[in-house]
Amino acid sequence: KHGWKQRCIVLPVNSSLKNGETSGKPPEDTHDMEINTAKKNRIRRTMMFLNAQRPSLLQDAYIYRADSLIFDLEDAVAEREKDSARFSLYHALTSIDYQNCEKVVRINGLDTPHYKEDIRVCVAAGADTIRIPKCETRDDVLLVEKLIAEAEKEYNRPEGSTLLMAAAESPRGVINALAICEASERMMGIALSAGDYTRNLHTVKSDSGIELLGARSQLIIAARAAGVQCFDTVYLDVDNIEGFKKEVALIKQMGFDGKSLISPKQIAPVHEIFAPTEKEIRHAEKIIIQLEENKKKGIGVFTIDGKMVDIALLEGAQRTISYAKAAGVYKGTL
Repeated sequence: KHGWKQRCIVLPVNSSLKNGETSGKPPEDTHDMEINTAKKNRIRRTMMFLNAQRPSLLQDAYIYRADSLIFDLEDAVAEREKDSARFSLYHALTSIDYQNCEKVVRINGLDTPHYKEDIRVCVAAGADTIRIPKCETRDDVLLVEKLIAEAEKEYNRPEGSTLLMAAAESPRGVINALAICEASERMMGIALSAGDYTRNLHTVKSDSGIELLGARSQLIIAARAAGVQCFDTVYLDVDNIEGFKKEVALIKQMGFDGKSLISPKQIAPVHEIFAPTEKEIRHAEKIIIQLEENKKKGIGVFTIDGKMVDIALLEGAQRTISYAKAAGVYKGTL
């Protein structure tokens, strides 16, 4: 046990258990737990990384209006500072109102001595989601899921309240993407991390992104097959906004749900590109309204603006309206 727990920094919340104690019962079958579907399927156009060790970065991070904030305990934190980063993370998550921002924590790798304590502090502090770095297999997900379930019991958190996402950073992780996405009901998505991936391919990231085409395609197909979300890698040249916009437009066209970010200046361009046009919004409204009316009449197929429409288009239309609302451009009544 690490000393930071014993100094009473992480305490059970509304629990009769003392620090470090567990109920003594094994985790229940996670397949029977209830997952908040709305929380799992929320919009995540922008997921911005923050150094969990730097309180000055954490205090007002919500003002930038990213959909998700990723508190980083891994690469951004020096080895000798891992414990202090957990202190900082715990106090931030328990004392700051991040409003509508999802609170994601990137834990340290499963090949390090840090990940177990990372998971405990995430759950104790009420993180929404834990991001598994360098995830390569289904077993990686199951290991983290087991530790989350134990921590939820230890800290009296609702079972299933902590979601999971994985980062594919190697060829093996990319190849196993479907198994990873389907490993747990807690899984809300998978992200590509290009740094280690391109190094393993013996190449570097280019402006065209051709070296990432295979991985991006594999991940988005796996995510859609598993019914989870998919997120693109970070863009490191924060001053090249035009290059960034070009990449965001590309991954949006490929079907990605959002992008990992490293700077607040990258948030607005993503939200702008992911915002539906007025024409797309009106078309989506027509589909939703007409489908509902025709459902009552027993009509399954019809035309809108000269194009055939059926129930299969409903999900896409609803997604368009959701993105329009998130962008603040929806003025309709749906």
